[in-house]
Amino acid sequence: MEPAVKPSPAETLISISGLGKVYRTKKSEFTALKDIHLEIGNHEFLTLIGPSGCGKSTLLRILAGLEEATEGTVLIDGRPIDGPGADRGMVFQSYTLFPWLTVRQNIEYGLKLKGVPLLERRRVSEFYLRMIRLERFAAAYPKQLSGGMKQRVAIARALANKPKVLLMDEPFGALDAQTKQEMQELLLEVWEKEKTTVVFITHDIEEAVFLSQRICVMGANPGRIIAEYPVPLPPKRNEETRLQPAFTALKRELAALLRHGH
Repeated sequence: MEPAVKPSPAETLISISGLGKVYRTKKSEFTALKDIHLEIGNHEFLTLIGPSGCGKSTLLRILAGLEEATEGTVLIDGRPIDGPGADRGMVFQSYTLFPWLTVRQNIEYGLKLKGVPLLERRRVSEFYLRMIRLERFAAAYPKQLSGGMKQRVAIARALANKPKVLLMDEPFGALDAQTKQEMQELLLEVWEKEKTTVVFITHDIEEAVFLSQRICVMGANPGRIIAEYPVPLPPKRNEETRLQPAFTALKRELAALLRHGH
């Protein structure tokens, strides 16, 4: 496997250098992340995979500004992260929609907080309702939606704020196999149109290969990046992509790496 192609300085959107995270109590301390160095390109789709407890979600939460690093630096567009910001959207595995708001109102929520006028909010929500193919459900409430539909709305809500980075923590982990594949294909369509940088976490090797331009494998104790792989597949992918020799070869290599841990 060829070494991962790193973005050039001009293309870099996220720069992580010497990042570490230690959780301390009065009696003990635990090193969740150690010496993370990573450059993520503008419009890149990068996936983090690794065993449970290797710090994937911790790293994502630091990127989101929900946690602070113990050491090192994280820059987005050359500026350090100082808490959550509109330049980053987050999609979790759990369906984090507001149950008292309709699909349209959920998508427009962030825009309303920013004081965007009603007509502009409506234009934006119409655009994303079409993109996620839920125009007929604009007035529905989350309890009336399937799991896959809820995640479509969560993605649209995050994108409606025009973030530079979309952070996704196992967003399809709770879905059945067929819905999961449909959501993967939809996400690639949306990413292709929006050109947003995506940092994605999954335990599913096949999902990682299908979605990503580049995959970073993390090891545990402490959490660190142990390997990077470019994904040698065309940007437009479908079910036939999963049958290509390059797809199965990379999937096999990643599985072996995770099995042996080095």
